[in-house]
Amino acid sequence: MTDMLVKLYELAVDWPAVMAHQQQGIHYRQPLGSEVDGIVQWVGDRFSAGWRSEVALALSQRPPRGLIAVENGELLGFACYDAAALGLFGPMAVAEPYRGRGIGRLLLQLTLAQMQAAGYAYAVIGWVSSEDFYAKTVGAMPIPNSRPGLWQTALNLGQGSNPSGS
Repeated sequence: MTDMLVKLYELAVDWPAVMAHQQQGIHYRQPLGSEVDGIVQWVGDRFSAGWRSEVALALSQRPPRGLIAVENGELLGFACYDAAALGLFGPMAVAEPYRGRGIGRLLLQLTLAQMQAAGYAYAVIGWVSSEDFYAKTVGAMPIPNSRPGLWQTALNLGQGSNPSGS
């Protein structure tokens, strides 16, 4: 797995897809402060302890460094940035039953747009699980010799070898 770079100044968001999701009842937004603990618990129950820690850090900032996808009061997925390092996108995930509906693609695009609005020109996506997905969705490019990158000296606290894999 490698890290990838996104030129935020060339970012395109699929606004028609965002609007279509809104019409279907799927909304993308920043979490409320009162929702953060529940989101962190949700992440910990479904994903890694490392992700749980990073989501807690990112979403506890004001404004939150990330977005959630919600349908009828149910959390479908999340995306964060500035958790493991400044300018680093991730973690991001969509709950299993909701995958394949374009939710992850829009969480990625909208969260990167949030980074762009915050003043970032570039975003690094750390230790990606699918280079093809990120390349097609946001034009991400592999960063040569970036493995293991940031996590080469990470503590092994029973969280797996990469607490922030996207």
